[in-house]
Amino acid sequence: MEESSQLLKLTCLPYRQDVELQHVEHPAGFSTLRLRIREIKRFTIFDIDEETAMQWGNALVGWAEAQQQKKGEAK
Repeated sequence: MEESSQLLKLTCLPYRQDVELQHVEHPAGFSTLRLRIREIKRFTIFDIDEETAMQWGNALVGWAEAQQQKKGEAK
């Protein structure tokens, strides 16, 4: 049976999706990052490896930094 530990739980705006990140240890000897998204009654679950998590994380940070830069330029 797999073991998981919660890393982060938050509600995303503007649509109020509940998002949870978990570290999952699988019995076969590998681990994944589990992303669970709940939208009302629907769940979407991704289990991703560390390379995918790194690429996804870099893209998220890059996008967030670009948005902050745009806001700074608009002032």
